[in-house]
Amino acid sequence: MQCMVANDDLPFFVNEKSCTTMMEKQDLVDIARTRMPFGKYAGRMLIDLPEEYLLWFAKQGFPSGRLGQLMAMTLEIKIEGLEGLIKPLKR
Repeated sequence: MQCMVANDDLPFFVNEKSCTTMMEKQDLVDIARTRMPFGKYAGRMLIDLPEEYLLWFAKQGFPSGRLGQLMAMTLEIKIEGLEGLIKPLKR
């Protein structure tokens, strides 16, 4: 299965077995600019969270709502090695 990520001009695809959602440009901006609100890495931008921390949440269960969605997308981005797409979006 592939995950489609929206770009300004054209979408591109990321191979990910479990990915079922399309990432919008706003999702990518939010991943770059949203701070983790709690826990060991409170205050860090989601894109700066260690992959191991996100994998732990994947096993335990991501938080409900928008934060959990963004964390799951962040993990997919990190697994595919696409952090370089997000870093320029940081403020």
